[in-house]
Amino acid sequence: MESIRTVFGKFAFKMWPFGLMRGRAAAGRSRPSAGARVLGCALALAGALVCASASPSLAQRISFIRDAEIETTIRIYATPVFRAAGLNPDDISVHIVNDRSLNAFVAGGLNMFFHTGLLLRVDSPNQLVGVIAHETGHIAGGHLARLPDAMRASWDTMIISLLGAAAAAVAGNGNAAVASVLAGQQIAERQLLRYTRTLEASADQAGVTFLDRAQQSSRGLMEFLQVLADQELMVIDRQDPYVRSHPITAERVEFVRQWVANSRMSNMPSPPGYAELHKRMRAKLLGYTDPSRALVQYREGEKSSEGRYARAFAFYRRGEMQRAIALADSLLAEAPDDPYYNETRGQFTYEGGNPRGSLPYYEKAVASVPNNALLRLGLASAMLATDDRTLLPKAIEHLETARGYEANSAELWRQLSVAYGRDGQLGMSALAQAEQALVLGRRVDARGFAERAERLLPAGSPHILRIQDIKNAAENLGPQTR
Repeated sequence: MESIRTVFGKFAFKMWPFGLMRGRAAAGRSRPSAGARVLGCALALAGALVCASASPSLAQRISFIRDAEIETTIRIYATPVFRAAGLNPDDISVHIVNDRSLNAFVAGGLNMFFHTGLLLRVDSPNQLVGVIAHETGHIAGGHLARLPDAMRASWDTMIISLLGAAAAAVAGNGNAAVASVLAGQQIAERQLLRYTRTLEASADQAGVTFLDRAQQSSRGLMEFLQVLADQELMVIDRQDPYVRSHPITAERVEFVRQWVANSRMSNMPSPPGYAELHKRMRAKLLGYTDPSRALVQYREGEKSSEGRYARAFAFYRRGEMQRAIALADSLLAEAPDDPYYNETRGQFTYEGGNPRGSLPYYEKAVASVPNNALLRLGLASAMLATDDRTLLPKAIEHLETARGYEANSAELWRQLSVAYGRDGQLGMSALAQAEQALVLGRRVDARGFAERAERLLPAGSPHILRIQDIKNAAENLGPQTR
């Protein structure tokens, strides 16, 4: 598991904007008026839609977590729901945001995001499946594409009120001007809230339908909505973002409750293995994101596998590698072929300063799950860290295979550029650097490395067409930031 700090530019258009409207006021500053929040939200959305990659000031910095096991667990849960919605599971990207708040959203097209706070909060796999089904309802309903129309309608209301205020001000009636602006603000906010509630209800209805088709219970979605309903009773500053961006109404809760009361699938248990996957995911996340809490929750001498998993990652995060490795070994002794226990042992060994010693564990993990890009990236990275030139062809092979499953990883392209460079393939190294720069939105670098690759590779190389594609794509990027 690794934490990746990145610019959240490509997906700067968050699905629901009300976090901006109702978010916590900055320390030492007064909370903006409702109208100012609506106007600011409209401007932010307009900018994100038109030029998110072109405007560095619009990019949000978000910490992502990449982990082969956790991403696989979420995909196991989500795939039947995606298929029930008529969506191709391979078309939808899943992202984990390292944030303790309870939140999930879709953005940037077919992208689904889960905060670690939500993954730790859901008490059962069925609750998480319910959240996935709701967010799938937003994707299947095309809500992301329709939201700008609602924003424009609210914007029009704001403009009309501002024009009325301007006319009143010219006439010397300051009170009328203020009243006009306030009225426009309130109407615009109500319009947005009404539209958002409509889409939330629509996503619920689609979600429970997808769950029935997938022969899974909607009870988890009902339980989660009840958790959110309790959150709405809190002071705004204590609410989780999911509540502010997914407004709950009594009608929504009642609809899902009635569905559960009448659906033949309501008492269906979770599919076999889901409960174990859920315990492992939460334990691993807790150990990684909150080591102190993990060591309190799972005491010394913990016997359960999930407890030892949590403690292993807690010690790893605290730099106590020998204790982390000892726990990883205890897990492997019970399940020697488990790919993710092997990956964990490999990671601990590698980051403990012994990359060569990590190779057998990574190799076993890759042999078990050969189509996982992150596992192959881990193995290739360890191979490169040994500085053994005889391992370069194999490292390149693993990285090239990995990019077939995940071509938008900047780290994968970075490692590939290093591997090709050490192997003396300077043209391919430059091409990989161009790909990395393109993923990171660095226009100047992408074009520069692409031109260098073009000079270094033979004229008849099959990569020339890709080089031209990179140069064309780089022209569509905004100004480069570093």
